[in-house]
This record gives sequence, structure tokens and C-alpha cells, in this order.
Amino acid sequence: MKHHHLVKQAVKHRQQKQIEKGKGNLHWWQLSLIGIGSIIGAGFFLGTGLSIKTAGPSILFGYLIAGLTTFFVFSALAEMTINDPSPGSFRAYATKAFGHAAGFTSGWMYWLSGVLIMSSEIVALSTFTQFWFSHIPLWIFSIIYAALGFGINLLGVQNFGKIESMFATVKIATLVSFIGFGALFLLGAISPGEMDTAVQTGIGGFFPHGLGGLWAAMIFIFFSFGGIAVVGVTASELDHKRDISKSGIGLIITLVTLYVLSLFFVLWMVDWSEINESESPFVTALSAFRIPYLDSIFNIIIISAAFSTMVGALFSISRVMVSLAKDGDAPSKVKQKNSRGVAVYALLITAIGLAVSILFSYLLPGSMYEYVTTSAGVILILNWGMILASHLKLHPTYQENQGTFKAFGYPYTSYLGLVLILIVLAGALFHAGERIGLFISVGLIVVIFVCYKVFRKSPQDHGA
Repeated sequence: MKHHHLVKQAVKHRQQKQIEKGKGNLHWWQLSLIGIGSIIGAGFFLGTGLSIKTAGPSILFGYLIAGLTTFFVFSALAEMTINDPSPGSFRAYATKAFGHAAGFTSGWMYWLSGVLIMSSEIVALSTFTQFWFSHIPLWIFSIIYAALGFGINLLGVQNFGKIESMFATVKIATLVSFIGFGALFLLGAISPGEMDTAVQTGIGGFFPHGLGGLWAAMIFIFFSFGGIAVVGVTASELDHKRDISKSGIGLIITLVTLYVLSLFFVLWMVDWSEINESESPFVTALSAFRIPYLDSIFNIIIISAAFSTMVGALFSISRVMVSLAKDGDAPSKVKQKNSRGVAVYALLITAIGLAVSILFSYLLPGSMYEYVTTSAGVILILNWGMILASHLKLHPTYQENQGTFKAFGYPYTSYLGLVLILIVLAGALFHAGERIGLFISVGLIVVIFVCYKVFRKSPQDHGA
């Protein structure tokens, strides 16, 4: 009997170790690649057209500021995730810090921003595809890409991780290749005889529209980093939760380096005034070179990049919806998963939301992308603010319990991050299109909060 008791204790101890280890399906480098796959997409490849039009070359400074803010947000999220692992990620921390209403609002804000991000990615994908098929309406491409994205998510977590890792590798290789191409041009390895006269040899003035232009463009620049929260959401799938720090820091350094260098060479190759929001700045830059099919090849790669971002957004918001359902903040059926671990009902609800967005993209093809991008960016950035505020509130509890990880520069970095977020949101008021998107976002958040007050009973009412 004693031997049997010892065996049971050993099994229990091993199970506890497995729980602490995480029993996840992803390694830290896969999480980094999923993060890259979920972040580098249309917000960068197409959205930078809006940023450059608004701010000119000064967007290079904007990306450095956005990268720094992203690091502050990630550092706060990493501390909370490591010291208090939770499948609900940031919405669970918002609940602990500010109550159930905050968690409810944060979760549905993230879901809504995810739907809007997917919509913007699909609009961008359709725009990219019209590079070859200009006579086919956007909505046809939208339906095709949406169906493919849902199909990949139905494959399950492990297959999703492999597919997203592959897409992320393609994105990194593409941007590195573009940077290499730009470096050859800068160094004179590509002779003038191989280029169109539209190619320039310098960036020119950095602030053609003054600081106000950069301020107005910051909302789109921040949107290029918008998917950073997926690192926290997907951390529950990690083999070792402590690896979230390793995954995130490498991810942010890689992003900032790729963003700044690639945009520097875009602005060096082509006059910024020739860039517009209807075409990727990278395609515009490469089109100026007389290299057969180079712009088409890059356009194909950009399509794969935007598509994977859409797929990643779908994956992360479906997981947040499951978390909402477990807390009674969404229909109970939503938390049910099939044999592959896929939350089919969560995907179905998301499909309905996406269908509505696609309908708007059909009705308003000219202005839809800018409105959707601004709305998604505002909601996402407000969620960043919620993460930083939750961190400020919860950090003392981790230190009291001998927390194992501390965010860099606490509390100054969290306060500075909040200030930068408020400044960026204020900048959206000075641009007509962004202002509409900002008001739409605020209105949607008010609707979410009102829905909580009207329909959602308190946990006590449920016997919690």
C-alpha cells in the first residue's frame, strides 16, 4: 500500500509539473513566428501608403516610436502572463484589476477589432489581387479569401502553427530580400540603365507636412504593430510559459528592424509623393524598375503576407471568444471544441461579423479601407491602454508573492506608454477620414458597454 501511495504521489507530482510546464503545442520560436505572421500584413504592406501620403518620410521616426510603445505593452503583458498564467490573457487581467465590466468590454473590444482587422486585410487582399484583375469586383475576392481563412483555422492548433510559421518565414525572407535589393541600389550595384527615370536617389525632406502630418499618421503606424496581443493570447499553447519573454523581445526587435529598413529603401527608390493608398508602396517602388515581373512577384508575396495576418487574427479572436464564453460573457456553446480543438461556434459567430464587414466593403469600396483601418486601430490601441492600466494595478500583487518576472522600467514605461497612446489617438482628430473611424470606434465601444449593463448579469447573479 505504501508503494502504491508513493506511485500515486509521483504521478500527481509529474502531472503538476506538466501543468506548470504548460502542456502546450508550441515552442517559443513558433510563437515568435506566429506573432510575425499575425502582425506583418496589410497594415504594413498597404497601410503604409496612407501613412506616407499623410506624413511623408517622417514615418520612419513614427515606426521607432510605435516600436518602443509596443515593447512597453508587451513587457507589461509578459509580466502578467508569466506571474499569473491565464487562458483569458489580457481580458482576464482587466477583470482582476478593474472588475467584470472591464474584462467583458476588453474581450469584446478585442473580438470586434479582430473582425475589423480581418475586414481590412480582406479589402487589402482584394485590392492587391485587382493588380491583375481590375475588372473583377472586390467582394468576389473577399468571399474567396474569407473561405480559405476559415478553412485553415478548421485544421486545428498544430497545423495552424505550422502554416503560420511558414507564412512568417516567407514574410521575413521577402522583406530581407527587398532590403538587400535596396542596399544594392543605394551602393550603385544596380546601374541607371536598368531603371526607369521615375526612380529617385534620396529621400528629401523628412517633414513635408510638419509634425502635424506625422501626428495624424501615427494611428496607421501603430496599426502595423497591432497584432502584438496575439502573443499573450497564444501563450497558453507554449511548452514553457517563461519563454513568452524570449518570444516577444525577439519579435519586436525583428519587426522594428524590418519595418524601418524596408521603408527607408522604399522612400529612397521612389518619390514619396508618387505613393498612394490604392497600391502597396513596395509595388510602386519596384514598378519603377525595368525588371520583368518583379512587381507581380512581390505582389504575390504581399498577398500571402496579408492573408496570413487575416488567418492569425481569426485564430486569436476565436480563442478570446471561447474565454468569454467560459466566463458567461458569450453564449455557452461558443466554448465547445471539436476533435481537432477548434471552436467551431466561435468561428461561426466571427464569420457572421466578417460577412457584415464584407458587405460594407462592397457598398463603400472607395473609403471603406481607411475607415475600417482607423476603427480597428483605435480599438486595438485602446486595448493596449487597458493592458498597461491593468499592469499598473496588478504589478504590486506579483511582487508581494515574489513574482518571477518584472516588466522593464516599471512603472515609468507603463505610464509613458499610456501617454503615447493618448497622444496618438488625439492625432486622429486632425484627419477627416481618421476622425470618422475614431468616432465609429468610440461608438462601438459604448455599445459594448451598454450591452454589458443591459444584458449581462453580475457573477453573483449566476452564483459565481
